[in-house]
Amino acid sequence: MIEGLLIGLSAAFSIQNLAMVVAGCLIGTFIGMLPGLGPMSIIAIMIPVAITIGDPSAAIILLAGVYYGAIFGGSTSSILLNAPGVAGTVASSFDGYPMARRGQAGKALTVAAIASFAGGSIGALLLMIFAPMLSRVALLFHSAEYFALMVVGLSAIAAFAGTGNVAKAVLMTLLGLIMATVGEGALFNMPRFTMGLMDLQSGFSFITLAMAMFALPEALFLVLNPARSVQGSSGKIENLRITREEGRQIAPVIGRQSVQGFFIGVLPGAGATIASFLGYAVERNIASKEEQAEFGKGAIKGLAAPETANNAACTGSFVPLLTLGIPGSGTTAILLGALIALNVTPGPRLMIDEPQIFWAVIISMYIGNLVLLVLNLPLIPYIAKVLTIPRNYLIPFILFFTLMGSYIGQNNATELLILVGMGVCAMVLKFADYPLAPLLIGFILGGMLEDNFSRSMQLYDGIGFIVERPMTLGLLAIAALLVIVPSYRARRAKARAAGVAEGD
Repeated sequence: MIEGLLIGLSAAFSIQNLAMVVAGCLIGTFIGMLPGLGPMSIIAIMIPVAITIGDPSAAIILLAGVYYGAIFGGSTSSILLNAPGVAGTVASSFDGYPMARRGQAGKALTVAAIASFAGGSIGALLLMIFAPMLSRVALLFHSAEYFALMVVGLSAIAAFAGTGNVAKAVLMTLLGLIMATVGEGALFNMPRFTMGLMDLQSGFSFITLAMAMFALPEALFLVLNPARSVQGSSGKIENLRITREEGRQIAPVIGRQSVQGFFIGVLPGAGATIASFLGYAVERNIASKEEQAEFGKGAIKGLAAPETANNAACTGSFVPLLTLGIPGSGTTAILLGALIALNVTPGPRLMIDEPQIFWAVIISMYIGNLVLLVLNLPLIPYIAKVLTIPRNYLIPFILFFTLMGSYIGQNNATELLILVGMGVCAMVLKFADYPLAPLLIGFILGGMLEDNFSRSMQLYDGIGFIVERPMTLGLLAIAALLVIVPSYRARRAKARAAGVAEGD
């Protein structure tokens, strides 16, 4: 390992590779800021460019920099515009956008930058230490365990339910799961629930759904409620720094979610999205009653948790990619294709056969996170000035990016009709006080849940795999606790309130 580290250090600190880190981080950050253009799109476009570089380690360092740069920069549109274009930053908008709405845009971006840097850096350190060992642990996970892991991810709905709204959150999650079944199924390559429309054969687009649930309703609310458009546009960006007390609040959150996010990222099929949702859910559930009430309204912990977790998971996802050759997400699947195109065979022997690639990529991640922090912190006052633009002028830009992001995702005009239809439905649901986040969670995890459940049913001839595999049973038990405990706490709090009222 020491010898490999020395080889990786010499490779990572070469002028060419340092330039690739900076270029990748810059490209990724700006792409991540644009709703609708995620890391998958830009990495796919840049593979031909990377192949022409010649040096495989430099090419992979460039593509990896784009990946974690996009995750790092993706929080900006989530916080400022409530338009998460990257799935891993959806949870960042739950508290980041309310902070921006109440005049704390600069502070929200600072928290996001620090949490992202800490999560990515700790993740890179853990990757360096645990990569060889964790590659063996990842092999223990089969379809049954991945199915159970998806259920654990769905159990995060309790964190977004709010007081007394668990039933509504469950309904929205089920609606998201139903929407995920549109298109070709896991068991049979036949279209389902497409109503004869060819454009629905591949299912609904995540980008379209994310824009419809968050960005479009926000723009429409600003149009319908002009008084709200004036709020938060005073022309001054203040309070860019976090206080010592706020630093003490988020420090343990960053520590916990760096470790949890990394280990979730290690599991193929999990990735930054599940890590961010679970990170948010865990921190909300372990918070005090007073702090829980702040979640969803601009809690600093509610922003730090998903930002730390998704960046740590992004780093962790390189463990199965490099050590097993198993892509953990759509983005790492594209990176796997890039590795093969560069004549690099990922797997257990990569560390032995080509240590300069393996260790150079890992060391470059730490350098990349440092570069991202140096680039982003000085730019925060300028980025935050997006909110000083009068809302009447900002609404057309939100609508433009929403429509373009949706269209670019599938390249057909039908997506725009689906976007508008879903956006109107989202507004109705919002007025009826239904949480929209659980729908998106159900949609994102629905496909993976169905795929792994179908495979498990085929392998074990029924649902007996739940009992036969102890790890699956354990994960399902954890999922049950994540739903039952918050419900129990809410009932107990209601009973206590009723008792106090009777006493009065």
